[in-house]
Amino acid sequence: MSTQDGLGAFLRSRRARLRPEDAGLTTYGGRRRVPGLRREELAQLAGVSVGYYTRLEQGQSPGASDAVLDAVARVLRLDHAERGHLYALARPRPAPPRRAEGPERVRRGVRMMLDALGDAPALVLGRFLDVLAWNPMAHALLAGHLPADAPDLPDERPNYARLLFLDPHTRELYADRTRKAHATVADLRLVAGRFPGHPELTRLVGELTLGSDTFARLWAAQTVGDCGTDTRPYRHPLVGTLELSAEFMALTRDEGQRVAVFTAEPGSSSAAGLALLADLTRAAARV
Repeated sequence: MSTQDGLGAFLRSRRARLRPEDAGLTTYGGRRRVPGLRREELAQLAGVSVGYYTRLEQGQSPGASDAVLDAVARVLRLDHAERGHLYALARPRPAPPRRAEGPERVRRGVRMMLDALGDAPALVLGRFLDVLAWNPMAHALLAGHLPADAPDLPDERPNYARLLFLDPHTRELYADRTRKAHATVADLRLVAGRFPGHPELTRLVGELTLGSDTFARLWAAQTVGDCGTDTRPYRHPLVGTLELSAEFMALTRDEGQRVAVFTAEPGSSSAAGLALLADLTRAAARV
């Protein structure tokens, strides 16, 4: 999807979720042809002409000012992640000259950091949620049914979104799979705004749309979100229920790459479960 198409779809989805009365508009009954705000209503509230807003929604106003975008975001009640997504779609970066791209790589220093984290599960996600590297604990926690060296093989790398929607083992891992599915699609939608039209992302979204009705429905909803941190329950097949926090940190030297580190509250049953998983992982490595 181009940035122009993406901007229009995003703005229409946000207009549709906002009722006129929520925006302070008076309605006089009667059936409305569209859900949510009409274009002319949003334009009025944002202080721009209907024609200008229409061109913006059609992707024909690449020079939209901060004031206009901020006004539209205010009317639509966009959160921080949604505002960033709006700016990315309204002001797409010039596409760099297309050149052959090799597989994403993880710097040696980042791999050393993963190893130094010891019993804390940690992994590196690529631009489009490919798992580029993981330490033994992250492998044991999230995908023990896969080969440990899978991230090192570009053609066999696990993809976090693909695992969640198409792999039954991974779906069983999440006790709150509905919330996790929403968060993953929202994060991938945010990525799509940063890398519009990238063929690798297009292929991934197409595969997931055809393979999962849930993904297709969530993707069409245009939900946007940045999973900078979260805490959720896991149902691990070896050590049972774990309540873990995940911190996602951007690697600023490596565009689009993020490190995820999983931790448990000290002294909790989840911390004991992670310690048991670490013991089992070390024992398996010695066999």
